[in-house]
Amino acid sequence: MIRHYRTGWISDVHLGTRGSQADALLHFLKTHEFETLYVVGDLLDVWALKRGIYWPQSHNDVIQKLLRAGRKGTRVIYIPGNHDEFVSGFHGEYGAVTVQPRAIHTTADGRRLLVIHGHELDTVVQNIKWLAHLGDVGYNTLLRLNAPINWIRKKMGLHFWSLSAAAKRSVKTAVNYIGAFEDAVVRLARLEENVQGVVCGHIHTPAMRSIGPLEYYNSGDWVESLSALVEEQDGTIQLLTDQRLPMTVTDPSLNAFVEISSL
Repeated sequence: MIRHYRTGWISDVHLGTRGSQADALLHFLKTHEFETLYVVGDLLDVWALKRGIYWPQSHNDVIQKLLRAGRKGTRVIYIPGNHDEFVSGFHGEYGAVTVQPRAIHTTADGRRLLVIHGHELDTVVQNIKWLAHLGDVGYNTLLRLNAPINWIRKKMGLHFWSLSAAAKRSVKTAVNYIGAFEDAVVRLARLEENVQGVVCGHIHTPAMRSIGPLEYYNSGDWVESLSALVEEQDGTIQLLTDQRLPMTVTDPSLNAFVEISSL
């Protein structure tokens, strides 16, 4: 059954990496339709593609599905992130797809939300590019370990588990970074006139909460959490996670295709 929503937000798909769960996103896009769909940064991972080309058919299918949604009437707004920052040089309207650095979204019940990727507030990404790239290599190593680990877990009858997400949750520095990032995003939103909240991505940590006087929303990612934000016709915003979605893991090194459907 196809679910229809007023608005959707997805981010951090990281097409071009082995960790991208493109098949799960395709399933989501086939079963959820939107009047407006925000792609909140890092749809593509140019950092990874520069290290080596990885582009399976499913990654191409995601691009085609987004373009097809636009042709069928969905307004697609693409806000580039740090991994696809080259797109920032092409701001403008391309048919049903608009590329812009940020947006103000007005919900059905009249709330104004600032929509940004969030890397603008990451001092490492902005000021120490080599360190950001080094961290990206380490993070992608953890992501690649997810596949063999979950192949074994599947054989044992266990559910999907993300090593990279668990490491991020357990490291105090990472937890402090996430909290500081969220506070900084909210402070930025407060500088905008008549804004009641902010929607972002970047840190791969889905969330929906009040921080001070503003609402903070993070659409998460399609690498670990398989999450999206959706707005109902009355303005209610929900966070959808992998609990509702099937997921596939492809691991070329094991020559295995593992299906995980009971998350």
